[in-house]
Amino acid sequence: MDPRLALPIVYQDADFVAVDKPHGLLVHRTHLSGSRDAALQRLRNQLRQRVYPVHRLDRPTSGVLLFALNPDAARALALQFEHRQVQKHYLAICRGWAPESGVIDYPIGDGAEPQPAVTRYRRRATVELPIPVGPYPAARYSLMDVWPETGRMHQIRRHFAHIRHPLIGDTTHGEGRHNRLFRQHFDCYHLLLRADSLRFQHPTTGSLIHICAPLPERWQNLLLALGWAEAAAQPAPLMPTSGG
Repeated sequence: MDPRLALPIVYQDADFVAVDKPHGLLVHRTHLSGSRDAALQRLRNQLRQRVYPVHRLDRPTSGVLLFALNPDAARALALQFEHRQVQKHYLAICRGWAPESGVIDYPIGDGAEPQPAVTRYRRRATVELPIPVGPYPAARYSLMDVWPETGRMHQIRRHFAHIRHPLIGDTTHGEGRHNRLFRQHFDCYHLLLRADSLRFQHPTTGSLIHICAPLPERWQNLLLALGWAEAAAQPAPLMPTSGG
């Protein structure tokens, strides 16, 4: 395969492999996308073996994406995801100064009956930029730690839009004026949602696995420009267990 299409591998053992998925790449091909490029096919060609997706990331979301290397491992870890035993941590940048912490418990429907959906979050840093947006003389933003307990489509994006703190760069559920601000002032054209890490119990060895992916250069530059480099350098915290 073309070396330029190789995905960065951030973890690998006999049963699993995790890659750092770039934003804009599908997890697997769909008949609706019109594109044949996807992480599953890239990794299969890269490793020259079959791989089995055990969870998903939205196309515009970057970060840790885990695959199993055999069907038994895939089934075992899929059960952990189903029973909310896998801890998923994301970094996100949202509009406004979000509450310090909280739990969003708001059902989400994917074209059918709404399904339970729960997201926990904690604010890591804030900034106020002297840039007018609409009727306001300044623009405020928050850097957030986010832990989705469930895995509904666009869950984090929909939940933050629901609490009126939409994610920057979200062209579906976000706010166009703030997306334009980041394009014009920071040359940032992508969704600011990053799958930072996964924690789970290895179904074969029983050991606790913690997989992290380093922040891409574009994220590092943006966080530096916003004055958040030190805040973002802190390790991924464990998910709060109650009340945020």
